[in-house]
Parts: sequence; C-alpha cells; structure tokens
Amino acid sequence: MPLNKYAPQVATHRRTQNAILEATKELIATTGLKKMSMIEIADVSQVSRATLYNHYRDKDSVLLALCESELARLVEMAQNAPDATSALEQISLQVSSDPALAAMRVQDPDQLALALTKHDDHLWKAFAIALNHLLGEGKSALALRWLLGQALHPINPQQSRAQAEAITGIANL
Repeated sequence: MPLNKYAPQVATHRRTQNAILEATKELIATTGLKKMSMIEIADVSQVSRATLYNHYRDKDSVLLALCESELARLVEMAQNAPDATSALEQISLQVSSDPALAAMRVQDPDQLALALTKHDDHLWKAFAIALNHLLGEGKSALALRWLLGQALHPINPQQSRAQAEAITGIANL
C-alpha cells in the first residue's frame, strides 16, 4: 500500500489551521472580537498574511471555522464521556470556563447574544443532533438551552454536576 504523497502537506495544512484558530481564540480572550484584525491573527498564529488569506477569506470565515472547531471538540468530548451526565457536565465546564466567552460577555456582548440566538444556523442544528444522540429524541432542547445560558451566565463545577444530573434524570423519565 503506497503512502499518500500528500500526507506532509495535509499535516502542515492542519497545523496551520489549528495555529490560526488557537490564535483567534486567544485574541478574542485578550483583545476582543471587534478589535481583533486579520493582521493580528496572522501575527499571533505566526503565519504570513498570505497564508492566513489562503486559508480564510476574512475575519468572519475565521470565526465560523473557530465555532465549527469548538463545537466539534465539545461533541467529541461528549462522545468520549462514560455517560450522558458526565458528558453534559464536561461540556458545561468548558462553556462556563472558556476565556473567549468570558471576554465576549464583557467586551462584545451584542455579538455573543447574536451568535447565541441564531438557532437556525447549521452549527446549532448539528449540535442539537449530537445532543439528541446523547440524551434521546426531544430531550436535548432543555440541555441546549441550559448550555447556551451558561455562555452568558457561567456556573461553577458543583452546579454543573448537579444540573447535569437533573437534566439527565429528566431525560431518563
């Protein structure tokens, strides 16, 4: 079986994308969404501007890729959890402690509210489907609203566990 001759390029492409997305998240946490620029993203991710623009056409496309990446990470975390309660708790802890969301609550609350209310967006639909698989059909709506609420009003780890148990207890009724 021959090795994929493009494997090194694919690996480099993924590393570059990850660096860009990590830098974007870091900049949201430190600078704020509105003040962040493509130039700063390139600088912090340590890629050239040309490379950044080869991957993403503008700041909105970088932000969309970041959201997709973060939701995929949360879904993977939930899938690897031992049970539904632990999965919800882990997602809750991530949402409540995320430094980019914390910064947006202070610096960009209008942008955060707008993002959280786009329920017809494909990302929210995909996340809702993942929660349906985790909790069962029709039971994920409460969990989704609970998690979205934490983006605006984070909760502590004890609350995360207790509320995850309550939600999965309701889901099992």
